[in-house]
Amino acid sequence: MDNKTIDTKRLQLRNWVLDDADALFKYASDPRVSELALWPCHTSVEMSRDVIDKFFITNPYNYAIVLKETNEPIGCIGFVPEGEEHYSVLTNEREVGYWIGFPYWNKGLTTEALEALITCCRDSIGLNSLLITIDDMNTASQRVAEKCGFQLLEYYHHHETLSKAYRLNLHTT
Repeated sequence: MDNKTIDTKRLQLRNWVLDDADALFKYASDPRVSELALWPCHTSVEMSRDVIDKFFITNPYNYAIVLKETNEPIGCIGFVPEGEEHYSVLTNEREVGYWIGFPYWNKGLTTEALEALITCCRDSIGLNSLLITIDDMNTASQRVAEKCGFQLLEYYHHHETLSKAYRLNLHTT
């Protein structure tokens, strides 16, 4: 899965490049997105470029969600860096995070991206399970996780924010 693109019907998941900074800023500067994703709203293209350089490029399992129709990155999906998870992970488990730009909400694109990532994690990486943590107020992301088969583990607090932890077992026993 590393440094490889993942294609779906409408999307391509690919690694971020510095030239994506304008597109990242376009969507990551929207407080409707950043507030629910629990990261700071981007305040400049330079900030977006810095995030790509220091966080996205260094994590080969972090993908730009690119709309095939426009070839524009419209969101992000990938693994939370090891050691920075929001909830305790099991052995051979990774936490997944995702977000998509506001104009693309409620179109099934995030579900499409997560389903593709799940398939790669199951077939190419050999993980046992995936974890997702979501702000309790972010019902759309909760629906995405549930549509993709994730089961609610529990409610918990992350930095004073009520959140939910979900898990998906990738192999049936």
